[in-house]
Amino acid sequence: MGYAQLVMGPAGSGKSTYCSNLHQHCETIGRRVHIVNLDPAAEHFDYPVDMDIRQLISLDDVMEELGLGPNGGLIYCMEHLQDNLQDWLAEELEHYTDDDYLVFDCPGQIELFSHVPVLRNFVDELRRRSFNVCAVYLLDSQFMTDVTKYISGCMASLSAMVQLELPHVNILSKMDLVTNKKGLDDYLNPEARVLLSELNQHMAPKFTKLNEALAELVDDYSMVNFLPLDLRKESSIQFVLSTIDNCIQFGEDADVKVKDFDPDDDAASGDE
Repeated sequence: MGYAQLVMGPAGSGKSTYCSNLHQHCETIGRRVHIVNLDPAAEHFDYPVDMDIRQLISLDDVMEELGLGPNGGLIYCMEHLQDNLQDWLAEELEHYTDDDYLVFDCPGQIELFSHVPVLRNFVDELRRRSFNVCAVYLLDSQFMTDVTKYISGCMASLSAMVQLELPHVNILSKMDLVTNKKGLDDYLNPEARVLLSELNQHMAPKFTKLNEALAELVDDYSMVNFLPLDLRKESSIQFVLSTIDNCIQFGEDADVKVKDFDPDDDAASGDE
């Protein structure tokens, strides 16, 4: 049985930075992970790439040969990946053992994990190959400064949950940039009444019923909550990694070295 994280989120949410810091953290604690690039447009990496979609297809080649734009070209690349799951992916996975831990760094186009079935089919293939997979959805913590952006982030996360049907961990990234953590719990565990109050303050009265429906949707599912991630603190990275490991049952039969996590650390509690 293998283990995998599918790292998703909007462009600029810190996915590649998360993968890089996760790799560094695992090296520090003596644990091995393999980072996989699933972005055909990626050019530079701060982590060693163990598997790269660009060996199969690259966005630059598609745009040049087919005359497609960046978005259309990316969808073409990902559909090409889907068509080659039985060949390219199978060949690449032969290099790993049953206990290997893969981290897939995905593109930031939101349609790939909201309604286009490419990543869903990719996940199904991993499952057929006995991988336990967890979806890791990153949202920039700066979204907390604008409740309308935050609620759209919640909706995108919920869409990914429904589309992929995976164990799912949401992360508020770039917490090191948040200077005022007052009221953070309202965003880590969003409540309908709080969201509705803020939405009504920021939007015209004609949107009141829409705001009520959005807030109730978050409340009814009771699925959208976030873990704060401050990459300056090893304890914060460890807390996120431990949560993901629990989702995919990693380490239940292995002796994995981890550092103790202090539950009073402000990276987990959100306190100053």
